[in-house]
Amino acid sequence: MAKINFGGVIEEVVTRNEFPLEKAREVLKDETVAVIGYGVQGPGQALNLRDNGINVIVGQRKDSKTWDKAVADGWEPGKTLFEIEEACERGTVIQYLLSDAGQITLWPTVKKYLTPGKALYFSHGFGITYKERTGIVPPEDVDVILIAPKGSGTSLRRMFLEGRGLNSSYAIFQDATGKAKDRVVALGIAVGSGYLFETTFKREVYSDLTGERGSLMGAIQGIFAAQYEVLRANGHTPSEAFNETVEELTQSLMPLVAENGMDWMYANCSTTAQRGALDWWKKFRDASKPVFEELYTEVAKGNEAQKSIDSNSKADYREKLEEELKELRESEIWQAGAEVRKLRPESA
Repeated sequence: MAKINFGGVIEEVVTRNEFPLEKAREVLKDETVAVIGYGVQGPGQALNLRDNGINVIVGQRKDSKTWDKAVADGWEPGKTLFEIEEACERGTVIQYLLSDAGQITLWPTVKKYLTPGKALYFSHGFGITYKERTGIVPPEDVDVILIAPKGSGTSLRRMFLEGRGLNSSYAIFQDATGKAKDRVVALGIAVGSGYLFETTFKREVYSDLTGERGSLMGAIQGIFAAQYEVLRANGHTPSEAFNETVEELTQSLMPLVAENGMDWMYANCSTTAQRGALDWWKKFRDASKPVFEELYTEVAKGNEAQKSIDSNSKADYREKLEEELKELRESEIWQAGAEVRKLRPESA
């Protein structure tokens, strides 16, 4: 492990230098990794494992859209693509990558195939952390591990194909075999992680739910909408409002932050922008911090988890989700965004 100084806090992380792909292949040479679920994380992780030379199969419901997608991605029915129960039986590592609601529904089926010595792998701490609500309680004689890429499966795959890696957290909830650590780190490297940092199932789900509802998705949409609406109310055109709110941030400034940090981005903007940003950022922090504190409390209490379980398990969940997404999609800000994206140079 490498010891890294994160702003004065020393953390141990695993990089490809300490744990190269060759070592991961050696650890996993006798394993059959069964990826259950081919939706958000499944395709990226499964394809990266396959391309990295790991023995991997996919378990999915036949005659479903995701079964057809798996076939289109090169998985062969009867060879590397199976019905869920057969994949679970064949797998020594069961990667449980269904949605949280899907994991709850399928758990009685999957549990039957968790024979001694197998590993149960998650990419989200939800099912285990809230086990009193989900009913997901693994047998004591299997390893229970987690690799959580810090991004979507699409990003994981795209960065892999570019020769890069997406950072991931890892955790061990249960080490029944004595080799859970090697198993989880090897799998983290093999799915395409840039580096691995240690967490727990509980910390992963608390930070993940907070991040999704906060700066990653919920808060950023709220801030976009607020600024766009203020600009429009003061006579700015949709194009101007969208460019100043979203396009400049995502296409110009965030890449600079990703490359060198916020201070470097500030230093490479106009002096007027620097002055305004330095004057206003603490006001935004102070205004939003109470909301984040409320959000974290709701996550820690399990209230956010229960809302997800209740809503996502309803028969009309997909229809209601589409209604809410339609509201976003048809809002003026994202209608403007669709037009702005069409105007980007094709080489961009």
